[in-house]
Amino acid sequence: MNMTILPEDTHSTQGGCPGHAHARQDAAARRISINRRWPAEGCTRVPNWVYSDPDIFQKEMDLFFAGDTWSYVGLECEVPQVGSYRRQWIGTRPVIMVRGKDGQVHVLENRCAHRQALICWNNSGQVKDFTCPYHQWNFALDGKLQGLPFKRGALGKGGMPADFDMAANSLKQLRVVNRGGSIWATFSDSAPSFEAYCGDMVLAEIDHMFPSDRTLRLLGYTRQLIPANWKTYLENLKDPYHATLLHTFYITFGLWRADSRSECIPQGGGKHSVMISHNEGKKTSAATAEMANFRGDFELLDKESVTPRKEFNHGRVGGAWVFPSTNLGIQANTLKVRHVIPRGPAEFELVFTHYGFDDDDEEMQRLRLKHANLLGPAGFVSMDDSEMLKQVQSGATGYPHRNGVIEMGGRGLEPADYMVTEVMIRAFWDFYRKEMAL
Repeated sequence: MNMTILPEDTHSTQGGCPGHAHARQDAAARRISINRRWPAEGCTRVPNWVYSDPDIFQKEMDLFFAGDTWSYVGLECEVPQVGSYRRQWIGTRPVIMVRGKDGQVHVLENRCAHRQALICWNNSGQVKDFTCPYHQWNFALDGKLQGLPFKRGALGKGGMPADFDMAANSLKQLRVVNRGGSIWATFSDSAPSFEAYCGDMVLAEIDHMFPSDRTLRLLGYTRQLIPANWKTYLENLKDPYHATLLHTFYITFGLWRADSRSECIPQGGGKHSVMISHNEGKKTSAATAEMANFRGDFELLDKESVTPRKEFNHGRVGGAWVFPSTNLGIQANTLKVRHVIPRGPAEFELVFTHYGFDDDDEEMQRLRLKHANLLGPAGFVSMDDSEMLKQVQSGATGYPHRNGVIEMGGRGLEPADYMVTEVMIRAFWDFYRKEMAL
């Protein structure tokens, strides 16, 4: 935790007075308590320590990823056959998405009930069952413990107790929902239904991206490790303000601009959001003068890179942030899921899963792959975000006692029909403060 604790507060008191040591510890505790107080301005200010405090991070993992929430796990098309699996993470917890013998997709805890070792080490594959490498405990595709070596001992000695319960030592199955081929799971037995958790508007965006009458086709992945707190990316995807200024490619070629028709709508009390823009192409307008990175002299020789073929979205781009870790959206003709995997207070993995549909013709599949170059670690657009989030983390970590300001578009939480707003970020932090009891 980055706190203003003086060096002597952490030193031993050899030969000193124990009372003085206790006084110093009490003073340090008081400073930590003060530093964890949310600014009086409320959700228009964000204290920098929320991006680096390890205790805050652990509480987030327990509350937002292992609590009464639903998290994206993968696509059904990633596990097409019985025994097909994909290793995945919900927050910092490893899980396995696998196609069972019943044909259904199961999500299991990726940890042996015996000594907690990871069972599944590869990102994907196909198996008949799962065997822990450590002591060879064997589990069925639905997680049931099937057998273990020397259960009855050897040469009449040792072995498990006679009342050892095989069922109680199976892999925990998570609650799972398959929505149009997208797989979501929760560790919680008390979480609301997936539909209630998402709400009507976010659920409509999920159904828009994963229509129930079409079969998904996996196209590929990109992944990168970004040295920043996971919430910086959540903010970034709720921030149309930066997209109209930072991304030269976006604003020059009209893919996302302040002067485009748009909607910025907090949902679920602020945890979710829906952000939509309408691609109006390259143009000059009264707003162009405010866009320092706009390059009116730039022309693409390959205009196909930014020219989508018309399909179900009708030129509508953007999508939904489904709290805690997932963004769904369409850009040109590329369909993608962005999945944020926290790796620590100051590091997260970002995975793009690109997909299409089984009934796409060859031309559409080619465009989906070509337009995927807009995104990912070396994308025409996304590389800007990766670098900026690293710089944000450095500034926030260096000054844990300072606060960020989020007043663009006012101080309220009402939906906006314009881009120059931070309303979705404010709504998120309003939700976050209440849930975290800060």
